[in-house]
Amino acid sequence: MRLNAGRRRPTAEISLTPLIDVVFILLIFFMLASSFLDWRAIGLKTAKLGNAAGAASEGSVLVKLRADGDYQVSGERMTLADFSERLKTLSGREPKPRIVVEAEKGVPVQAVVKTVDMAAERGLTDVTLASRSER
Repeated sequence: MRLNAGRRRPTAEISLTPLIDVVFILLIFFMLASSFLDWRAIGLKTAKLGNAAGAASEGSVLVKLRADGDYQVSGERMTLADFSERLKTLSGREPKPRIVVEAEKGVPVQAVVKTVDMAAERGLTDVTLASRSER
């Protein structure tokens, strides 16, 4: 004799409301936590140095960053302290000269950023990064 013959097994129901609530909260969290602006960007112009100096380089000062940590400004080798003094002298000129920064192979990027920052502190904001094309 079967006693359970007329009964049906109850089906499991899954409510989607808690799942939708969790997804909505995660969406709000990630929207508030993310930043869509790039505040760390540095606007720089880049140029390729050729064998002949162009008209764009007239009146500009070439700063070479050497791998040993020294600077070479318009062909004259100097230390960081001397370079800072040279920037002070250049900032007194009218019109303000363009600074062209070229780094040797092996120079850390932070050294280039430091050089650009030092020039900006002195009011020399027309800074161009230059590179030599490898052949």
